[in-house]
Amino acid sequence: MSAPSRAGSDVEPGNNAAIAGRFGPYGGRYVPEALVAALDELADAYASAKADPAFREALWALQRDYSGRPTPITEARRLSEHAGGARILLKREDLNHTGSHKINNVLGQSLLTQRIGKSRVIAETGAGQHGVATATAAALMGLSCTVYMGEEDTRRQALNVARMRLLGAEVIPVTTGSRTLKDAINEAFRDWVTNVETTNYVFGTVAGPHPFPTMVRDFQRVIGDEAREQVLDRFGRLPDAVVACVGGGSNAIGIFTAFLGDDDVRLLGLEAGGDGVETGRHAATLTSGLPGVLHGARSYLLQDENGQTIESHSISAGLDYPGVGPEHAYLRDIGRASYVPVTDAEAMKAFELLSRTEGIIPAIESAHALAGALVLGRELGPDALILVNLSGRGDKDVATASEYFDLAGQTEAERDLAAQAPEEQ
Repeated sequence: MSAPSRAGSDVEPGNNAAIAGRFGPYGGRYVPEALVAALDELADAYASAKADPAFREALWALQRDYSGRPTPITEARRLSEHAGGARILLKREDLNHTGSHKINNVLGQSLLTQRIGKSRVIAETGAGQHGVATATAAALMGLSCTVYMGEEDTRRQALNVARMRLLGAEVIPVTTGSRTLKDAINEAFRDWVTNVETTNYVFGTVAGPHPFPTMVRDFQRVIGDEAREQVLDRFGRLPDAVVACVGGGSNAIGIFTAFLGDDDVRLLGLEAGGDGVETGRHAATLTSGLPGVLHGARSYLLQDENGQTIESHSISAGLDYPGVGPEHAYLRDIGRASYVPVTDAEAMKAFELLSRTEGIIPAIESAHALAGALVLGRELGPDALILVNLSGRGDKDVATASEYFDLAGQTEAERDLAAQAPEEQ
């Protein structure tokens, strides 16, 4: 199969300003002088590579032959019974090599690292999936690799720490701040400033200074380009809604972009509501944040009355971040996409429900999207098509889920299933 077409992508809100790294008032580049030359070099290399047919073909060959693209669409028929009759379609990014959408971006950035002649890559990671993908690509391409990961995340994602080290990466636990993703990004930037001559920072999401938001979006948009073509081919029409979880936002932008020009397709991002937005323990940046600057770009942030970034919370390490990509901020402001929080409890219920109805264990991050899709399905009604980006698999989360459900006893999802299918008990 050839690379997917990019139908429906001509209308990209804010993209006319993306050359300067701007999405309306968001984005930009707010960095120390020591990084300006490296970011300029990266932006120039990306612009050159994007226009080079040989680079595009090399990337597609890796996506096809190494990471396993195209990923399929699975209709979740039994799960759909819990969504008011709406048809839930899963874009199976969990079936990529390394188990998530992260490999899409990492293969592109690692090829760029080779193109600019650097021998070392660094990365931040929260859930560990971006770190695993970066370590994987580094092993494939013969690059030295260092991954920064918050100490709290190394505890709850121990399996991925072991995977990264097995792949040859150095994993450095970060003990400052909240010891989560925000702090890992801080340390990675410090490393890059010190080692910029030999090192390329493989940034994991559509946040950060220009060119990262644009570049990561472009490497991730293969998700939506494929899905749009697949849904049209199989169902003869576009989905009524496209749903994805949002932390930094790369998987969501990756699937949203192909549908931005389709005004009848609703775009819904699900943020980490943690213990509930009203408690203050959450990561629902677009729901309750304010504009500010974090990690080199202007976007919505969780901040206090003095403008200081505050700690986020989520049961999901990959969504536990107090910022969000600037293009999501822009899409929110213009009303093209909407963003809603999902609590830890709601996400874990959806996590178990997909596991028990479809035999697919999702990442907890992806379970936030599933929870939102179930609610949306009841709103849209029977025969609506809801496309969900299943951004990753849940192997890494089995320990967290086991602890959660053991503490809770019999879960609400389990009780619901027992009540609905007593003959199977």
